[in-house]
Amino acid sequence: MNSAMGVVFLFDADNTLFDNDRFRQDLRERLAAAHGERACTRYWQLMDELWDRLGYMDYFGALERLRNEDPYDFAIFHTANWILDYPFADRLYPHALDVVSHFRQWGLPVLLTDGDAILQPRKIMRSGLWKAFDDNVLIYIHKEKELDDVARRYPAAHYALIDDKSRILAAVKLAWGDRVTTIFPKQGHYAREEPPRDPASVDRTIEAIGDLLGQDWSSIKG
Repeated sequence: MNSAMGVVFLFDADNTLFDNDRFRQDLRERLAAAHGERACTRYWQLMDELWDRLGYMDYFGALERLRNEDPYDFAIFHTANWILDYPFADRLYPHALDVVSHFRQWGLPVLLTDGDAILQPRKIMRSGLWKAFDDNVLIYIHKEKELDDVARRYPAAHYALIDDKSRILAAVKLAWGDRVTTIFPKQGHYAREEPPRDPASVDRTIEAIGDLLGQDWSSIKG
């Protein structure tokens, strides 16, 4: 973008617009049914190891490592295709796409997420989010560390961040201060297990993303 916007609305993806907890549960059931409980347990152990090393969920990296440990389990290829062809659009939270459209009357909606370079863009595309955001999609490894790049790509007088992770809201609030309005949807396991430690880091709290429908944001700074 060449000139500054008034307001840019930054939406997280997983457990903000998309029910990633449901996807993970479905994957857990798929792994147990196709490969057995032992392999299922090992897969999530590998996921945790990769998370510690990479800082994001590497679903296919864990699958590759599971294959290396059992190279004769050819069902692994079917599971890979199962992940790629997963009906991600069916896992959007109710009214998720309507909320994105709703906010256009006050500024530019941008999808701001983090994750791997394969499944995360696949999920965003197949869920319909890429189209809903008109290609305004940012995927980082650690998005809270990339705010300078966000501001360079989408300069704005003010930002609003909608994210289910309290640590992300706190980090962005610390960096941007009054330049950002933070919105905390209490969806997914992160929101339940890690409530905000600093109430000042959250400007608004909602129960579900659909609660944003009908709210008037014309008074937001811009």
